[in-house]
Amino acid sequence: MIISESANLELKREFTDEIKKEVVAFANTAGGIIYVGVNDDGTVRGIDDVDGEMLRLSSSIRQSIKPDITMFVSYVTEIIEDKPVIKITVQRGNARPYYLSGKGLRSAGVYVREGSETVPASESAIFKMSKESTGERFEELRSHNQKLSFSELTRQFASRNITFEKRDKKRLNIITEEGQYTNLGLLLSDQCTHTIKVAAFEGTDTSVFKDRREFEGSLFKQLDETYSWLNFHNCTNSSFEGLYRIDTRDYPAAAVRESLLNAIVHRDYSISASILIHLFSDRMEIISAGGLVEGLRRDDIMLGVSAARNVNLSKVFYRLHLIEAYGSGLPRIYSCYGDVLSQKTGYSGNKLISPEISVSDNAFKLTLPNVNYWLSKNVTSVADVSPFHVHRETEILQMIVRSGFVTRKNVQERLGISQSLAVKVLSAMAEKGLVRQVGKGRAVRYVKAGS
Repeated sequence: MIISESANLELKREFTDEIKKEVVAFANTAGGIIYVGVNDDGTVRGIDDVDGEMLRLSSSIRQSIKPDITMFVSYVTEIIEDKPVIKITVQRGNARPYYLSGKGLRSAGVYVREGSETVPASESAIFKMSKESTGERFEELRSHNQKLSFSELTRQFASRNITFEKRDKKRLNIITEEGQYTNLGLLLSDQCTHTIKVAAFEGTDTSVFKDRREFEGSLFKQLDETYSWLNFHNCTNSSFEGLYRIDTRDYPAAAVRESLLNAIVHRDYSISASILIHLFSDRMEIISAGGLVEGLRRDDIMLGVSAARNVNLSKVFYRLHLIEAYGSGLPRIYSCYGDVLSQKTGYSGNKLISPEISVSDNAFKLTLPNVNYWLSKNVTSVADVSPFHVHRETEILQMIVRSGFVTRKNVQERLGISQSLAVKVLSAMAEKGLVRQVGKGRAVRYVKAGS
């Protein structure tokens, strides 16, 4: 029996101080299992003094990790290949960030899991975990600026015949019961400090600018101005079927609208970074600060599951009829592409060119393909859109350099992509001679070609 390391499985030949780092990483990320008595290559070595080793492990972990993690860690003995090993099961903790008491609450003491690796957490990741543990939401905190005006927001409410008096501001949590403006008020005010940066490029990379702008002010002002800019750059291609002309936008207008609204409503405003929108000849990239909302995974949002990061902001947009039921945005974006492409090509199903999602701890990127660009090249399958894979191939090769190999699950979790897409990318890399497949079934690994 060969055991392979993964995002939630770590192998240790014997007790070392490194085990404490692995426990911290699993508790800070998504939980996991550590086998002690198993070599790095997956072969079973076993443990001579199981009771003594288990006592040493539990004592070391209890004394060396803060906050107290004992209730999230369990130890059992398992017999594998007739040899006793210790199985340490670590659950995701509810008092993150956990850290090594001798190192403190900084990158040298806080660890997280990235694929099959344990790495120091960034300062922003530590801040994010701390904020989630306290339960404080940025939009509910008192604004540092109490001299706010709401000309744009007032106009939005008036255009829909909805009252916007002091009592409405309290009801929407724009001001507190004591009459102080919240951070939500700051976001909706004319003095909002967050911006949206847009840029159009010549070709498929960032070498040559065609146009760039930065939109500021109330989030509603930014929404209107950004959408107008995107609409201007969203070209129309005309074709004829018999006597009838068919116009096709580069990007389905409804998909652009939903993508922009999602970026504004769901971004993490506690991070001082602009929403970035990049237009290339083959795609549009929308990048917003903040990964997935705590407790959600990529597959969850594709099913329409939603957990609003900015609950009160979402309510304001909902009240103004700009968004509909929570969780409907991304499925609607994918549906837009399916409708357009089935009309243009006669194909149907999920193999058509479609948007792609990439997620990291602190950012969310939605990539919308340019329909006219790819149809002009007779491309209808995501697997054929090679520029979408270039950055992935580079990152996978870097992962192999660091660890010696990758698995499909490593790639899926590290790049934030689906299982089927991870398989496609790895298969394409194998066909190109970039990687080589080793093993079969669940033990399949990919190593650098020629190694």
